[in-house]
Amino acid sequence: DVYKRQGYDHITSGIGAAMIGWFGTAMLCYVTPKEHLGLPDRDDVKVGVITYKIAAHAADLAKGHPASQLRDDALSRARFEFRWEDQFNLSLDPETARSLHDETLPKEAHKTAHFCSMCGPKFCSMKISHDIRAEAQKEGMEEMARKYREGGDLYMPANAAGEAAE
Repeated sequence: DVYKRQGYDHITSGIGAAMIGWFGTAMLCYVTPKEHLGLPDRDDVKVGVITYKIAAHAADLAKGHPASQLRDDALSRARFEFRWEDQFNLSLDPETARSLHDETLPKEAHKTAHFCSMCGPKFCSMKISHDIRAEAQKEGMEEMARKYREGGDLYMPANAAGEAAE
């Protein structure tokens, strides 16, 4: 029964909005959490609008809209590179993203931290990926340096070119 979603109509309608957006509808009209329960206030309207921004973005991605993919890719890069301000600004609701981050990591120094509050610095998958890449790069550089040192005969003697011509 779809009416078991009281207080969550914005979510179920957002799912439908993403689907009809994918099929090419010209306009989406947001629904608030108070649908059929009461008159929405400013926060309810904000939640409804953000839900529909998410739905529209999902529809654009499903349709292969290049700008939507570029935005997602930019946000993913910002997340991987721990560029917190860029993550906030690229989100569909920067104010809420910043606020939620700051609830757990409130200091200004946390905006440059190379971890998030979920996993912390020891278990952050992004940080672990960075560390693995740095180690692989270091090993790769050392291996290439070793190969170049061993392959000192790579360069021909000065007279080798003349001998080859004869």
